[in-house]
Amino acid sequence: MSAPLRLVLVGAGQMGRAWIGAIDRSEDAELVGLADLDPRAAADALAARGRLVPTGPDAVALARSESADAIVDVTVPVAHLPVNLAALDAGYPVLCEKPVTPTVRDALILVAAAETTGRLLMVSQSRRYYAALDELRRRAASLGGIGLLSTEFLKAPHFGGFREEMDHPLLVDMAIHSFDVARAVIGRVPLTVDCRSFNPSWSWFRGDAAATAVFEFEGGARFQYFGSWVAPGLETSWNGVWRAGTERGTVTWDGESSVEVQDGDRAVEHLDVPHAAHESIEGSLAEFIGAVRSGDTPSGEIHENVWTLAMTEAAVRSTETRSTVDIGALIDDAHAQAIATDLRDDLRAVLASWSSPREHLLATAVRA
Repeated sequence: MSAPLRLVLVGAGQMGRAWIGAIDRSEDAELVGLADLDPRAAADALAARGRLVPTGPDAVALARSESADAIVDVTVPVAHLPVNLAALDAGYPVLCEKPVTPTVRDALILVAAAETTGRLLMVSQSRRYYAALDELRRRAASLGGIGLLSTEFLKAPHFGGFREEMDHPLLVDMAIHSFDVARAVIGRVPLTVDCRSFNPSWSWFRGDAAATAVFEFEGGARFQYFGSWVAPGLETSWNGVWRAGTERGTVTWDGESSVEVQDGDRAVEHLDVPHAAHESIEGSLAEFIGAVRSGDTPSGEIHENVWTLAMTEAAVRSTETRSTVDIGALIDDAHAQAIATDLRDDLRAVLASWSSPREHLLATAVRA
């Protein structure tokens, strides 16, 4: 139990390099292999970190040859389904970068695979791992619970590459983080969304780089999102700026370490929250390792994470149809689509056994 978890990392791109660093900084993990279809990319990623481990194109073969304990999937989203399926079938628990798949349909296929194999598939939603966010959640609960949660996300990055060619770059690649944080903070099931995305005239993205959205949650709470990837000047943190309205007061978070709390008309408390030992992707990695060692179910387990992906897909559908979208109905539709795809018999049988997909996701999880 005290030995580092032996990990094979799949994907040698920009995020792959970030994960090499996170694994190297962890006392509880050891990088024993790097898989990528491009051997030069793998060699360059390792050289950039001053590392030397075995490489190859097949993650499962590499994991077997290096006696790995688990696989970390940092490939592009369209590759997540085949990479994760192969790893789960081979008996390896998997930590996968978000989004777990491009569509809820494919995510449900992975839910079925996790159930069939009995292996953990956890999704890394790294922006829920911040000490100051935990403080906001705790203080909001102490003031009666959240009725209205809002965030502003305003940045102006010039990525180049695929993001600047996507149809919905902000919603799909970035807002999914805010949606996941909102779900974690409110602690209830998202019901509907009304979203409108657009592309300011000065945008350097082909697709919509700005959006507003309002989600309704079970129990009546609302979450309001306002974001832009083409907002130079007075930019927010990469985590956004958050405000939680409760029965008795308000809590704010600047996305870094500053939390402010006002209980009614009392004086405002200004808190500078120390950073936790493990935040961002290091927080995801730490929770994954803890789950594999303990057998506990982590917060990003695939059944639970489907709701975050469904919020994102529903937001895209809402802006494209200019209508309010029912998130549970979207999951039902994705379930029917998954059954209709060309699937293995064992996966189709698992999917077909769910009388209510949304209730199944809420009631079922695969322990590590």
